[in-house]
Amino acid sequence: MEEQITGGEALIRSLELEGVDYIFGYPGGTIMPLYDRLYDHRENLRHILTRHEQGAIHAAEGYARATGKTGVVVATSGPGATNLVTGIADARMDSTPLVVIAGQVGTNVLGNDAFQETDFIDVTNPISKWGYQVRSARELPDVIARAFFIANSGRPGPVIIDLPRNVQVELMEWKGYKKCRFIRTYENRPPIDLDQIDIAAKLLNEAERPLILAGHGLTISGAERELGEMALKGDIPVATTLHGLSALSMDHPMHKGMIGMHGNIAPNVATNKADVIFAIGLRFDDRVVSKTDKYAPQAKIIHVDIDASEIGRQVNPHLTIHADAKDALLAILPKIKTQKRTEWIEFFTKLEQFESERIYRQQRSKSGKGKAMKMAEVVALVSEKSEADSILVTDVGQNQMSSVRNFKLRSPRSVITSGGLGTMGYGIPAAIGAKFGCPNRPVCLFCGDGGFQMTEQELGTIMEHNLNIKIVILNNNYLGNVRQWQKMFYQGRFSQTPMMNPDFKMLAKAYGLRAEDVSDSDELNDAIERMLTSDSSYILNVNIDPEDMVFPMICPGDPIDRILLNETETLDLNIVEL
Repeated sequence: MEEQITGGEALIRSLELEGVDYIFGYPGGTIMPLYDRLYDHRENLRHILTRHEQGAIHAAEGYARATGKTGVVVATSGPGATNLVTGIADARMDSTPLVVIAGQVGTNVLGNDAFQETDFIDVTNPISKWGYQVRSARELPDVIARAFFIANSGRPGPVIIDLPRNVQVELMEWKGYKKCRFIRTYENRPPIDLDQIDIAAKLLNEAERPLILAGHGLTISGAERELGEMALKGDIPVATTLHGLSALSMDHPMHKGMIGMHGNIAPNVATNKADVIFAIGLRFDDRVVSKTDKYAPQAKIIHVDIDASEIGRQVNPHLTIHADAKDALLAILPKIKTQKRTEWIEFFTKLEQFESERIYRQQRSKSGKGKAMKMAEVVALVSEKSEADSILVTDVGQNQMSSVRNFKLRSPRSVITSGGLGTMGYGIPAAIGAKFGCPNRPVCLFCGDGGFQMTEQELGTIMEHNLNIKIVILNNNYLGNVRQWQKMFYQGRFSQTPMMNPDFKMLAKAYGLRAEDVSDSDELNDAIERMLTSDSSYILNVNIDPEDMVFPMICPGDPIDRILLNETETLDLNIVEL
């Protein structure tokens, strides 16, 4: 006779055998039997108690993004489950693999509006990759195996397991656990059409002005090396999306920066000059494309993506390749001819020099004594003093765009931020998850005063686990990004954007964390040195000029090469001729 165990025990054993090392969560009534069984497994399966369920799921996201593993989050039913919704939507848009386990009322009272009952599967159906309500304990090993396979294969995403309370205590025969490798109705890794690869290679080899656009899919598939080799071999410039920034080291000669609304000038202008665009692992988000009918008018677009639903959704490609990014690069790399495109590379170099003079130098110049600082000068100095394998985590807003523009990323999986959903409050918990996932890599978080306060309670999680995370608050006493738009598009009517903030230094002290206020540039260098050399978490509350704004910028609805250099001046496209 097989061993008799409860459903809760079966689930915990399944997680262990799946290779899970961390669970992020918050207990409650309907999930309590599972937590009771977790008590006996706490040495092998470490649970991180966050201070809010939203903190738990963003921490699971940060862990997943830093490691490539599937993040696991557990919460109770009702408000515990619904507090996870923002993180589920965030993970779905940013292709982050999660297994979300939510408690549920017993099956005997389902549908009766029992205490803390919510139809969580229907709530999350539009924003999850797969969801399943378990009705019998004997289902659990197979359901867990299927959940992990779906979450972290194909285009990754969040998977929901709705777990009624009675299923957790129901007895079942334990027959072991077998990882899922295949689901008949689910094509997780589509076969490559080699004829399409041949056509793509021919287009790239014959192009005069080819451009590679690299997205998050490159990182997900682990194709960083192949991307660098292809770019060097064909002398093809690479521009990345926000999530694709660390797919190629910024020291790589072909890395030409970020595309999109606050992207770099050279790749944005080059997009509308290119004759062939090889877009791989990205979905042509509206922040990347801006005005679709004015996007890349001269280019034959080759779109490579593992998610067939994204191909042709925003732009009409000349050629489509439905494939995993690494599979596609391995297939096309031998077919790329070794050549030099001197004139095309010089075009980028001239625009990079222009941006360095007109944007970077001005934004990074030191502010005067007693004056509030610029975001870029703070980020650039932290970057200069940080280790090469540092992980950059950001919250959302001006702090996010200034950070990714001015922090030098040299290692894979080095940028963790909320892109598609743009979730304020993401930063602190995501940094926690990243640090648990990569304890030996420095983790540096930039956030605004607004986003910091959305999840500041997670400082308690940092305190409890004695994590070493460097936190820089770019504090302008405003909701800075909204303020920028209000100044540019709403006649400076700053409606509900000024903020009265607490004493962040005192708040940090309440959590037992080291912190200091930095009022001007004269204090900045030494403060950053103290932060980075500290053997514990450290918070710098930096005085930022509220008038400081993030440029260059493409206004919504404008072509991608109509670039604002400041509030009033638009880039003159005649400065560089091909």
